Amino acid sequence: MRPGPPVLSGVKPERDPFQLRALPQEDVFFIARRSTTHDWCARRSASARRVLVSHWSGLRFCWLWRPAYWFPTWPARWAGYKLQALRVEERQLQDEKRTLEVEEAELLSPQRLEKLAQGQNLVAPLPGQVVRLNTKGDSAVAMVK
Repeated sequence: MRPGPPVLSGVKPERDPFQLRALPQEDVFFIARRSTTHDWCARRSASARRVLVSHWSGLRFCWLWRPAYWFPTWPARWAGYKLQALRVEERQLQDEKRTLEVEEAELLSPQRLEKLAQGQNLVAPLPGQVVRLNTKGDSAVAMVK
């Protein structure tokens, strides 16, 4: 036999740069086998679970579909609500306008203005009280005696 390379203590052998390092659990193998025992309880509960989940998802789908089904009509509904609100507001504004017109007519009535003028000693000048100063100009200026 031929002697191998001398092994020096404390010196690590040179590592191949292209060799992959070992992965953890690399030597563990899993083998899937078909079960030979029949667990009827487990199968029954699994099928019951599948039925329950399918019914639950179906109900959830119907519950979520209901608003989506009515969604295209929402803009028309909101427009109807807005239109009704605007009609109510229009009626209120027309009533308010009528009230203000009545108040304005009462405030501008000639009888009321006459009473206010007499209360402040504002009376129309008598025919002899007006004297015209300039008769040639376009603007007429008068003086009360």
